[in-house]
Amino acid sequence: MSIWATIIGGAAGMAIGGPIGALLGGAAGHMISKKVAEVQDRLPQETITFTVGVIALAAKMAKADGRVTRDEVNVFKQAFRVSEADAKKVGYFFDLAKQEATGYEPYAVQLQSLFHNQPEMLEEILDILFYIAKADQVIHPNEEIFLENVARIFRFSENDFRRIREGHLGPDKNDPYHVLGVDRSASEAEIRKKYLQLIKEHHPDRLMAQGMPEEFIEVANEKLAAINAAYDQISDSKS
Repeated sequence: MSIWATIIGGAAGMAIGGPIGALLGGAAGHMISKKVAEVQDRLPQETITFTVGVIALAAKMAKADGRVTRDEVNVFKQAFRVSEADAKKVGYFFDLAKQEATGYEPYAVQLQSLFHNQPEMLEEILDILFYIAKADQVIHPNEEIFLENVARIFRFSENDFRRIREGHLGPDKNDPYHVLGVDRSASEAEIRKKYLQLIKEHHPDRLMAQGMPEEFIEVANEKLAAINAAYDQISDSKS
């Protein structure tokens, strides 16, 4: 059963608390069955909070440029590997998050509080938001401000944010040193050490063990591809 078939009803909202729990609770009773509620109760809190928090931030960011495009919504569903059967549920939850009055900051604060010892999970959230922001082939200035503010709430440094951002520009536009977060004067051994560290931290299996739903696998794989491409580009330039 997909995560969308298990969290929509909001049965775990009270257990989670905060704005994320309130949003989840606001969807209670919508297209839920007793069987779904029972399965939801067995989901790790981290998985539910991660997923609902990302929905809320994605919905808020989609309004940052003043409009919500079909591309943004479609990429949102693609990023979550939404089946045709679950599309209506996801659209309902997305619209609910988009329309409610709470700003995005409380959601980011709650996610930071939960994953403060797992920065790779917070980075994955930013990657998903970048993935959605570039759905219309351009990251609007207001979307970039939004992403910078979320990164700040997540307590990433300016250099960390630059590294994350560079990974989404594509190999023709990014600086591979920035993608890996290494200085140009770094030795080959230092570069390889940082490369292996990033590969380990952002491997999908590791992220899923920490609470990332399997539905995010496509975005996680894109992250690994960007890291590998940057390392190969640097290695080729030194050979």
